[in-house]
Amino acid sequence: MTAELQQDDAAAAADRRGSGCQMLLNQLREITGVQDPSFLHEALKASNGDITQAVSLLTEGRVREPGQDTVAAEPSEAEGSAASKEIIAKVIDLTCDNKDDLQAAIALSLLESPKIQADGKDLNRIHEATSAETKRSKRKRCEAWGENPNPNDWRRVDGWPVGLKNVGNTCWFSAVIQSLFQLSEFRRLVLSYSLPQDVLESCPGHTEKRNLVFMQELQYLFALMMGSNRKSVDPSAALNLLKGAFRSPEEQQQDVSEFTHKLLDWLEDAFQLAVSADNPRNKSENPMVQLFYGTFLTEGIREGKPFCNTETFGQYPLQVNGHSNLDECLEGAMVEGDIELPPPDDSVKYEQERWFTKLPPVLTFELSRFEFNQSLGQPEKIHNKLEFPQIIYMDRYMYRSKELIRSKRECIRKSKEEIKVLQQKLERYVQYGSGPARFPLPDMLKYVIEFASTKPASESTAPRSHARLPLPVSSVCCPGSDLTSTESPSEEGSSQGAGSTCSSSEGSLHKPRTGVQSPAPSRAPVEVPAHPAPRTVTEEEMHFVRTCLQRWRSEIEQDIQDLKNCIASTTQTIEQMYCDPLLCQVPYRLHAVLVHEGQANAGHYWAYVYDQPRQVWLKYNDTSVTESSWEELERDSYGGLRNVSAYCLMYTDDSLPRFSAEAASGEPDQMSGEVEALPAELKHYVQEDNWKFEREVEEWEGEQSCKVPQMDSSTSSASQDFSSAPAPPAAPPPGARCLSSEHAVIAKEQTAQAIANTARAYERSGVEAALREAFHEEYSRLYQLAREEPPSHSDPRLQHVLVYFFQNEAPKRVVERTLLEQFADRNLSYDERSISIMKVAQAKLKEIGPDDMNMDEYKKWHEDYSLFRKVSVYLLTGLELYQKGKYQEALSYLVYAYQSNTTLLIKGPLRGVKESVIALYRRKCLLELNARAASLFETNDDPSVTEGINVMNELIIPCIHLIINDDISKDDLAAIEVMRNHWCSYLGQDIAENLQLCLGEFLPRLLDPSAEIIVLKEPPTIRPNSPYDLCSRFAAVMESIQGVSTVTVK
Repeated sequence: MTAELQQDDAAAAADRRGSGCQMLLNQLREITGVQDPSFLHEALKASNGDITQAVSLLTEGRVREPGQDTVAAEPSEAEGSAASKEIIAKVIDLTCDNKDDLQAAIALSLLESPKIQADGKDLNRIHEATSAETKRSKRKRCEAWGENPNPNDWRRVDGWPVGLKNVGNTCWFSAVIQSLFQLSEFRRLVLSYSLPQDVLESCPGHTEKRNLVFMQELQYLFALMMGSNRKSVDPSAALNLLKGAFRSPEEQQQDVSEFTHKLLDWLEDAFQLAVSADNPRNKSENPMVQLFYGTFLTEGIREGKPFCNTETFGQYPLQVNGHSNLDECLEGAMVEGDIELPPPDDSVKYEQERWFTKLPPVLTFELSRFEFNQSLGQPEKIHNKLEFPQIIYMDRYMYRSKELIRSKRECIRKSKEEIKVLQQKLERYVQYGSGPARFPLPDMLKYVIEFASTKPASESTAPRSHARLPLPVSSVCCPGSDLTSTESPSEEGSSQGAGSTCSSSEGSLHKPRTGVQSPAPSRAPVEVPAHPAPRTVTEEEMHFVRTCLQRWRSEIEQDIQDLKNCIASTTQTIEQMYCDPLLCQVPYRLHAVLVHEGQANAGHYWAYVYDQPRQVWLKYNDTSVTESSWEELERDSYGGLRNVSAYCLMYTDDSLPRFSAEAASGEPDQMSGEVEALPAELKHYVQEDNWKFEREVEEWEGEQSCKVPQMDSSTSSASQDFSSAPAPPAAPPPGARCLSSEHAVIAKEQTAQAIANTARAYERSGVEAALREAFHEEYSRLYQLAREEPPSHSDPRLQHVLVYFFQNEAPKRVVERTLLEQFADRNLSYDERSISIMKVAQAKLKEIGPDDMNMDEYKKWHEDYSLFRKVSVYLLTGLELYQKGKYQEALSYLVYAYQSNTTLLIKGPLRGVKESVIALYRRKCLLELNARAASLFETNDDPSVTEGINVMNELIIPCIHLIINDDISKDDLAAIEVMRNHWCSYLGQDIAENLQLCLGEFLPRLLDPSAEIIVLKEPPTIRPNSPYDLCSRFAAVMESIQGVSTVTVK
């Protein structure tokens, strides 16, 4: 059957061969971010079609995109301080190799701008910022340049979800398939699919055969995703069938929505053969239809006549433009048309309304983020920000809530009209005036009060130089008649107090003049007031003006505040309109978010999927599957900031047990159980693939062992260079390799920046020189960072493992090997230079023999740093929980932080975190819990008393035992005495008999816990070496505990 399909698709494949060049251009655009076709063509032509070399040309500055002015020159700090002429010459030398005068002219014209000529250091900073932004915008494409040759590095660990290989612009396939695969119900349907033999034999057409083959390949793919020992599997077999359904290779990546529709159509048709062979038109029993399809009712008025019809939907389309959140999108999609207000009544009639009559268990919203620009003749992406919740209640869009929702929409409409009227009234106050310039009315009254309160010049008791500012007469260029015309008729009587200077100036100004000429040098300067002030004002006038204006201003400010309060109150009413408990009966939980980064014609796709057994968000990015967070999902999915945003949202019915997060959280081994339940054929397929993988590992290890004699034979040579080794390489213990690799991932961005700074050394002297320069520069930077005095809310040890090593004086060989492993990290496959440096570093690591490195010591240092990060995570989590008032959970984290930290501090004062911080908040938690347990005890209510006694037995007494066994401080001892005295105080009181019995049971243990067996509930498992930024989290928590407000760390 597969051969028939290949024969049918041969003609279509031949038509697509001519578009290979365009595919390469799209790949270049996606990897590098360069959009100008001329530069992409130039790079492709210069590299003779080699995409790796073309990427190198584009990313290293040989071919530059217009507008990237800060990338055109890469001067060092010494060059930045030279004269601009020297800089221009150096830039031309760097960017032009006498092959393309256009590049040199671009660099020259960019450096001639005043902004770039200003300062060499500014140029460096601009370049670094641009390089960082460019690096962030580029996607890691490890598979584009080959994988790590060691198959052990691609082994699946601890049942972690499996990634899908990108086999050429197929990230769209990975995003959709991973989102569907993580739906347990969908996975079960696909893996249990089968057809009777008679149905298989009676499949008449090509379409049915193709769908059956696709179902089979999808089953194989899902089986591998469940049981494979590999980190990622190859989806080519199923993918090639889908590719044939598109008209061109470019369309495969551009129209992902069409792909999803086509995928569900194929699955629906395949299941239709299984459920209703007799009646192929009846789809009510089709499990794919039941899982993904719902119905909605459309009713309204068309051409004056009412109409009503029911339609089926799968992916419900929503417009993004003009909306800020998902509810607004849905409201806009459910209600269409202009509002009509007939004279007889005030009821609102919409031209068309939609109401969901049946919602599917899996509800998919397709966000329309692409539109066709008619003027440009090309599609464009909509980057508007659109927020969406983790749980959405669909009651307000259901037909059964129609009457209630219509009444609420009417209330919202009236409230919005009220807000509009209130805003118009408010506008008259804050934009007051009849002319083109308008100002806030309270400010205008305030300024008039200030003017009226300014003392007149005649009453000023200040010195003359302060009362009036002399104005040189030489600056007066207008005739005397112009000056006198501005005098007030009453000024003559009021100018006597101005002094003789003013009088003499008036006399000289009134003399007749025959023309415009310079006044005599003996003429006194003209004086004007330093501030505008009334000429004359009486006390009665001042009292009247001030009283009226202040009263009016107070009244107007009160009016403005009342208007603002009304607007805020009405807005809040609108926001809470749908918080009715009757409208919270149909919850849907967010299952997956499919994300697109790029423009309408090219980009990259990945998915965020909520892992219910682990209770975390996971990011599925081709072969990479990493733990994520809601904050990262928001940043990458809402849009509005960068060219990355969500284009598809997948929700599941949270009221159904098989989709409920609470029900799934208690089944962490669900996947392993499903692997055991696979059909025999699929289970055999998985076992065979795992056997092949183990053979690949054995073959690779055999090849490596064959290289050992060659290395031994070179030991007799008198002169050995750096690339030869005297003994077989010492394989690090598994723990050391795992931890050091995790620490390399934590510092990945810093290592990548160090590699990015070696562009000149790489071009000038080759890859080994670039590695040496990057190694020494990073070594010096981290050593200097370790010697600096950090602020109280910062800990640079969390930033890099070498800062921890330097501060604790780790052996030099441990430091150097650790840094070399940073450059050998396989995750640094950004471009050709990074890959070359990575391979050289890996080769040098293999040359380190057992006599050169004590691997046990190396392992212990990395174990200590991992434990330090674990202590930091325990401490930060405990402090965050304490701020939220969750003292029981916080105490568990703080106790474990203190105990683990003690083992580190034995080795040195800088091995762990500051002990006093942990001890302080451990005491605070103990005192809070003790007070809570005592208050529960005093209620004399059996459940409350039991709860209070359990807090004492399970938390406080074991914790006190741990504190007493340690070298107890005065503060801890005082806190323990406070708690003991509180409970002993009940002995002298008249309390109930049952309370006396409880007190007699646990009070001896509280007073003398030396015989206790310590049993503390362990906090949840953490990942101390997760590549999240612990530095910013540490700073936020430390700042918050020193302040007054609770900080939620993202």
